[in-house]
Amino acid sequence: MQFRTAGLALLGAMALPFSGTAQTDPAPPAIARTVIAAAKLPTVTDVPLYFKSVSVTLQPGEKSGVSAANGILYQMSGSTEVALDGEAKMLAAGDGLFIAGGKTATLTAGSGGPSTFLHFFLTPAAELGRPAETAPAAVRESYRTANPIPDLKPGGYDLNLTRVTFPARMPSNPPHHRSGAALYFIISGTGANTVDGKTEARGSGSLVYEPYALVHQWGNPGNEPLVFLAFNINPEGVAAVLPGAPAKNQ
Repeated sequence: MQFRTAGLALLGAMALPFSGTAQTDPAPPAIARTVIAAAKLPTVTDVPLYFKSVSVTLQPGEKSGVSAANGILYQMSGSTEVALDGEAKMLAAGDGLFIAGGKTATLTAGSGGPSTFLHFFLTPAAELGRPAETAPAAVRESYRTANPIPDLKPGGYDLNLTRVTFPARMPSNPPHHRSGAALYFIISGTGANTVDGKTEARGSGSLVYEPYALVHQWGNPGNEPLVFLAFNINPEGVAAVLPGAPAKNQ
């Protein structure tokens, strides 16, 4: 034992002169994920549910109200004061807030310029056509799923809005699927979205729906970071993204 230890020490000493010249490939830049807002839902199977997204603009000082299905606001530019449950929170660009279904919130644009924000909803069919923010807000519906979100299971779910940044020149990630479903909004950059072997470019302003069984990949072939929002639901205690295709018995 003593001879073997000494031999290893000698080998280590002999290797020292070469350690300064050894070349290693740098680690690839990491994907950054920031949870903007989140909530827990006791069930998502009482009624069929849809994703819906609207963009809203309020001029400085204007007030609007909202009372709708479960949803999350994301402030794109300017600022908005949200009064909810007797408390007020000021949202600056990049901030978000969960507003529970049936709650009434008052929205007031800040004074520094127009307030522009996105509102993502998880809504039953009965509320799909219901107006979101009230006048004088300028509201434009940007997306709704054509059919109910499939393959939702009994039990609690996590609902969240996450901002994700892919570094420049990032190869496509391995094929994967959602444990629940997600709606993406591309903030900046252009992503490479692969489904069924076909890759499409998804640029700024694109909305991409990912139901449970959709096997897909994302990459960033561009020279600038790809930044997007993921409005996501997944079963409580289960990862939002799972490798490969769903098991056939699920």
